[in-house]
Amino acid sequence: MKIKDTLHETYSALTANKVRSSLTVLGIVIGISSVIAMLAIGQGAQNSIQNSIQSIGSNLIIVMPGAQRGAGINISAGRGSAKSLTLSDSDAISKTVTSVAGVSPEVSSRYQVTARGTNTNTSVVGVESAYTTVRNVEVDTGDFISDQQVASGARVAVIGPTAKDDLFGVGADSVIGQSIKIKSIIFKIIGITKAKGGSGFGSQDDMIFIPITTAQRYLSGDQYVTSISVSAQDSASTASVQQQVTDLLMIKHNIKDAASADFSTLNQADIVSAASSVTQIFTVLLGGVAGISLVVGGIGIMNMMLTNVTERTREIGLRKAIGAKRKDISRQFLIEAVVLTFSGGVIGVILGWLISFTVNSLGILQTQVSLSSIVLAFSVSAGIGIVFGYYPARRAAMLNPIEALRYE
Repeated sequence: MKIKDTLHETYSALTANKVRSSLTVLGIVIGISSVIAMLAIGQGAQNSIQNSIQSIGSNLIIVMPGAQRGAGINISAGRGSAKSLTLSDSDAISKTVTSVAGVSPEVSSRYQVTARGTNTNTSVVGVESAYTTVRNVEVDTGDFISDQQVASGARVAVIGPTAKDDLFGVGADSVIGQSIKIKSIIFKIIGITKAKGGSGFGSQDDMIFIPITTAQRYLSGDQYVTSISVSAQDSASTASVQQQVTDLLMIKHNIKDAASADFSTLNQADIVSAASSVTQIFTVLLGGVAGISLVVGGIGIMNMMLTNVTERTREIGLRKAIGAKRKDISRQFLIEAVVLTFSGGVIGVILGWLISFTVNSLGILQTQVSLSSIVLAFSVSAGIGIVFGYYPARRAAMLNPIEALRYE
């Protein structure tokens, strides 16, 4: 049988019952579009998290107080409550460690901040002037914390755009020079940072920055810092800088056994890797859930093809009687199954892309449709057509022509 004849017979067979064929294709469309959309959401989430991590600083190494434990990525025990790092540790790192672009100690905690009868609970971070370089922070209006203000312990503050909106209202002007209260202590606003995006407790848009000496004097009440951010000159030297920092602090804290260190270090690559692992699992889970609908769609195709075999038993017997071989019959039904799934795959890819585009455009979630997800969808679609179409095709090919002709 020629290819042209096979395709013509396939078209005739599938259009003979348009409603049934359409419903069968719909199952594949739903499955493929779900897989495309779910994988796009997962990939978009992964990219969003990675971009957010990259935005906090380049080639960043974070030193945190607290004993480290666990294999692989260091996890700080008692992080936040532990106190083992001081400004002298930060000074030693900036003076001793090579290939360092900047060092920024921080004292951070969440406080209730009030202004003009409004209030918000946000992160207040005590920093030095180097913070802008290490953490990629830019000032939109006014000035950032200066070395002179750090030295004098000035009660000044630089606020993020989200914190500004919460305290003074969206679109408020003339915020520079106004006052806010943190723990009943008045701070004068000297600057507003540029928006960087992101949400949650780690968003720099929802932070208030004050001199680190002021934070230690009026807020924390001690000389300790909650973390030290170190920026390496380039990505190639990040590992070396991290090791130098570890060795220096081990000596400075009189610690000989690394297992008993009262601090831990974490570089940006570790953070990105950990976040990527989580989002990859999330993506696989979403794809797996969506893939269930593909299996259901495949079962629908098998059900339709078996019904076709039963309805066309006399036709099969007649074809065999005039010389059609088993492989011709088998190929005919297999092609019909593949055409159904391929058609559903094409429509499903388009629909999945439209869903992803709509979700991204409306700002609900960030999505990204990758070529690999489209190839995967088509491959799975073709595979379903072959796998679920094989048994009905084989059953049709095995029919006895005499019995088939007698079938009522």
